Amino acid sequence: MPREQATAIAEAFLPPHKVLNRWDYHYIRSKLSTDPLYPGVLRALRGSNAPVMDLGCGLGLLAHALRQDGQAMPYYGVDNDADKIGRAIAAAERSGLAPTRFEVVDLAHHLPRHEGSVAILDVLQYLRAPAQQQLLENVIAMLTPGARLVIRTGLVDGSRRGLVSRIGDRAANLIGWMQSSPRCYPDADGLRAILEGAGLQVTIEPLWGRTPFNNWLVVGQNP
Repeated sequence: MPREQATAIAEAFLPPHKVLNRWDYHYIRSKLSTDPLYPGVLRALRGSNAPVMDLGCGLGLLAHALRQDGQAMPYYGVDNDADKIGRAIAAAERSGLAPTRFEVVDLAHHLPRHEGSVAILDVLQYLRAPAQQQLLENVIAMLTPGARLVIRTGLVDGSRRGLVSRIGDRAANLIGWMQSSPRCYPDADGLRAILEGAGLQVTIEPLWGRTPFNNWLVVGQNP
């Protein structure tokens, strides 16, 4: 994402006083400028007006990126980190994002009701394999005609990038940015089998950009 666009989004996360913690601003500005995640997800969602549920939404950056891209579909972000959800709500209110809502949800115990598109970004690796499959089956049932299931995940493939991803995810847990450590990275063939078995049109492509991580963009479109 161009730096000026990244800065515009990050400014919504600035604290009201300069003496307060500006971590979110600097983190978001850097992430949006260097991580190819959001350009890839925005491209995957274009052409569909279906409401989007963002599972593991964190600070809700996808909502800001969608609005900046001119995509006005309703957005619903859920995450198990109540502190991040609070900051996401505050930033969305400052930016006047609508229609947008956020909720604290632990996906290990509850999956909200939804009809439309679903984004699962950097979440699957924190679930064990049976839970991954169950989650995918549940969200596929939510897809309305023309809706998309958009996944960004690391894949297990024995690559050096895969090792770097595992180290990075564990470090994020150790410093407290993520509340759990990675449990199981999916493989491309398994994901494709689940999605195509449900009748979705599937694409899987690398989403590394200039990062060292083994990130892939998986898109399943409901005909």
